[in-house]
Amino acid sequence: MSLDINEAVRDLRSIRDLIRWGMSRFNEADLFYGHGTDNALDEAAYLVLFALHMPPQPGDAYLETRLTESERRAAAELIARRIDERQPAPYLTHEAWFAGLPFYVDERVLIPRSPVAELIEAHFEPWIDSSRVDSILDLCTGSGCIAIACAEAFPFASVDGADLSADALEVAAINRERFGLDERLDLVQSDLFNSLEGRRYDVIISNPPYVDAEDMAALPDEFRHEPELALAAGDDGLDLVRIMLREAPKHLEEGGILLCEVGNSAPALEAAYPQLPFVWLEFERGGEGVFLLTREQLLEINAE
Repeated sequence: MSLDINEAVRDLRSIRDLIRWGMSRFNEADLFYGHGTDNALDEAAYLVLFALHMPPQPGDAYLETRLTESERRAAAELIARRIDERQPAPYLTHEAWFAGLPFYVDERVLIPRSPVAELIEAHFEPWIDSSRVDSILDLCTGSGCIAIACAEAFPFASVDGADLSADALEVAAINRERFGLDERLDLVQSDLFNSLEGRRYDVIISNPPYVDAEDMAALPDEFRHEPELALAAGDDGLDLVRIMLREAPKHLEEGGILLCEVGNSAPALEAAYPQLPFVWLEFERGGEGVFLLTREQLLEINAE
């Protein structure tokens, strides 16, 4: 579907007009969502407001304001690109929000959407005494959003972000500089824990690749723009998690915790490790498939 925007640029007048038009065109094109919004209305509103250099929630009073022709064209062109290219909206805007913070993103990294933002905002309470958290590892850091959110939430803690992908670390470095964290956030190229010998943490948090082979084969077009390295994790989605469960205790301080997102692979994980007392966390803003284990629990299973 190639969208002719000339009629919209000529006839539409207000912000509300453009958002309604974008929603209608998105519904007509049968797009898939899940990269910051979950419906056509919110997606259209996000793109229109971004094109107009306005905040995500400007208030109803602004929705009836009239636009110049160049403004209408800029918004309509962005909507057309979303349909024609089937790219997730954050790749078009190079912006994604996580834990209330704006991050630069492009196709070198997964688009931030993990529910673990709530855990960071709560300072990992009640699962650990936040006053004693001095060191945090974000394993499979991607854009660096989790690591940076942790650094912002724990201003006196040291934070490491590790990733196998050099491309992803380049994006993380852009975000590190944006937030002025060059002195506090160490970015390490590492195949899981391989380059982290001797480093120990109070909290290890990870949103690793966890998509199984069946789900990878059925991914919508929008998700296929994301790097496969950040998604695919073998037949059952647990290739990396198995290594993490084995290696994490060596990198956790006494009383430390491992927080890991496995999404739809949660049933496979429980079936593979029936003896592990996974705590499956609940989120007020939605999301599931995130487990918590303590260092002591991991040591027990690894000793068997």
